[in-house]
Amino acid sequence: MTATEPTGRPLDRTQLRAYFALTDVAALLRHGVEHQLREAGDLTFVQFQLLAILGLDSPTGSLRMTELADRVVFSRSGLTYQAGLMEKAGLLERGPSPDDDRGVLVTITDAGRERLARVLPGHVDVLRELLFAQLNGADVAALATLLEPVLQHMRAGPPRSAATRRRRRGGADEGPERDG
Repeated sequence: MTATEPTGRPLDRTQLRAYFALTDVAALLRHGVEHQLREAGDLTFVQFQLLAILGLDSPTGSLRMTELADRVVFSRSGLTYQAGLMEKAGLLERGPSPDDDRGVLVTITDAGRERLARVLPGHVDVLRELLFAQLNGADVAALATLLEPVLQHMRAGPPRSAATRRRRRGGADEGPERDG
């Protein structure tokens, strides 16, 4: 049996409670975060993710487009579109990758760093208010311990950027997309 084949067994009450609690918490947290990001910086959640990954996680402030696509849960075409909007706004720059002729390198600009610095304090406040206020330190550690293996399991398959695209109606299979 593969992971996609149904077993015929329903979830038990505890599994259903956990499932609905997790999905509801994620939806409400995402709503609160998106509202704050729009108000404080006119950013979408994905745009914030891109700025945060480049500005906080990348020592150089740059990553290849495929690396970004693998880190965010977003379609490749959607990510390319968002990066284009952010480039027009002066928050990111895109250019050829020095390591790969077909690759696209995305770099946060000074304006992108300024926007990230502007939204980050309010973002942290929303996370503290909505997620962490009801938890003590041990609860937060337990939550991370519980969710990390689930996240690793979900990300264990091929990266989203490597997935082949579905056929378009009346068109040919596009195959793997170029980087960016």
